[in-house]
Amino acid sequence: MNLYLLFCAVVLLICVLFGRFSSKMGVPALLLFMVIGMLFGSDGILHIQFENYELTERICSTALIFIMFYGGFCVKWDAAKPVIVKSVLLSTLGVILTAGITCLLCHLILRIGLAESFLIGAVISSTDAASVFSILRSKNLSLKHATAPLLEIESGSNDPVAYMLTVIGLAMVQGSATTSIPYLIFAQIVFGILCGIGIAILAILLMRKLSIEAENLDMIFMIAIALLAYAVPSLLDGNGYLSVYLSGIILGNSHLKNKANLVHFFDGITGLSQIWLFFLLGLLAFPHKLPAVILPALVIALILNFIARPTAVFAILLPAKASVRQCLLVSFAGLRGAASIVFAIMVIAKGATLDNDIFHIVFLISLFSVALQGSLLPAVARKLHMVDYDNDVRKTFNDYQEETAITLMQMNIIKGHNWENRMIKDVSLPSGSLAVMIKRNGDTLIPKGDTKILAGDSIILNIPYYNADKDVKLQEITIDRNHEWCDKKIMELELPQNMLVTMIRREDETIIPDGQTTIRNNDIVVICEQE
Repeated sequence: MNLYLLFCAVVLLICVLFGRFSSKMGVPALLLFMVIGMLFGSDGILHIQFENYELTERICSTALIFIMFYGGFCVKWDAAKPVIVKSVLLSTLGVILTAGITCLLCHLILRIGLAESFLIGAVISSTDAASVFSILRSKNLSLKHATAPLLEIESGSNDPVAYMLTVIGLAMVQGSATTSIPYLIFAQIVFGILCGIGIAILAILLMRKLSIEAENLDMIFMIAIALLAYAVPSLLDGNGYLSVYLSGIILGNSHLKNKANLVHFFDGITGLSQIWLFFLLGLLAFPHKLPAVILPALVIALILNFIARPTAVFAILLPAKASVRQCLLVSFAGLRGAASIVFAIMVIAKGATLDNDIFHIVFLISLFSVALQGSLLPAVARKLHMVDYDNDVRKTFNDYQEETAITLMQMNIIKGHNWENRMIKDVSLPSGSLAVMIKRNGDTLIPKGDTKILAGDSIILNIPYYNADKDVKLQEITIDRNHEWCDKKIMELELPQNMLVTMIRREDETIIPDGQTTIRNNDIVVICEQE
């Protein structure tokens, strides 16, 4: 027992240390975790003999539950809404097109049986959320035209469709009656959606009724909800991953009292899950078997990345008026990773008899994808002029915490102000605040108690940060020309009694509005709303 604990501790420490320096080396951390697993494996330094596909499938499937739940939890609905239609089309129709084209070309070029070609296409048809999230976050890669949230939603929501196609492919390979396939599709979609929404709503009601946050049991409660969201539909032949992802979205966009702590907790759980998932995948691989499959894996990777994926992306995004540069970037950003390998392991664990080594083929494809596409994605984005240097990609995630313990406030001293010609120590500053600087004629002064305030000064005060009650929330609304508020004065808006426009951000200017303030195109309007 102690040796197993020592082994786990050493693996985690090595992964953390290597992951810490991955960004400096320009290599995705998830790739390093996989390579470390290979070094520990049967052909590696420690020669650990591990070939238990059933155990690996169970562990990795459990890890995917938390990765997908947290992926949904981090979806910021306000950022997702403008691209939700395109994202859903990519994660459904796009996955089906990718799988179908890959299947057809595998059958024609590599002469693989049609059923097995379909299974291979299904397994590698989805992009990997863990890989995409990791690259966007670690590189702080903000992209133009809302491409970052588009990729986030697509990669987080397309695994359920790939899983459904994999289940259908398994039925075809194992010779199951074709009449069962329509039911499989029905059960996967309907039970997955109903269970995901129902369990999330139930969780919200229970958390509010039972005040679980007060007992510090909300983290344990959320773990139970994630597991429940996967297990219930799975018992009904539904899509557990779809259910988990939907539950995460609903809960992440609900007003939960202790959300900040939940974010930190699940961030740690997901990080641990990713380490063990990629390490186990590397441990399960046999490097001496890779040369035998490198040619078909390379051919399939080329088919996938240069024909199937781009065809699906262009077919969906071009009619939606996306630019060619955006289509090219989305095509290149279709990283394959853990999910594809886990689905390949599931195929083997279910006892499917295949003519090809699907695990090592998919393993190599994912290795190529994470290593090459993951490393080159920032450079490709820059080459296509798709990097948005003015925004922070972390703001597209629900777990982004921008607030600090203090807030800065600017006071403009006009002629005749009662602070004019008085010293800082003689004026009544707001309770708990401090004058931290004075802007005067283009210069910045650090004030002392005897600093005199002059007309035209802008005094910067720090004030205590207000932690809003659970019934009050701040929300940003981006105004475009089609928005109903565009070119209207504040007083002309028919706002509910519980809503107030508190601030407008206009280019580099911050405006505290009054009734006569006109809202313009490209304004970011901040509203305060009591629920």
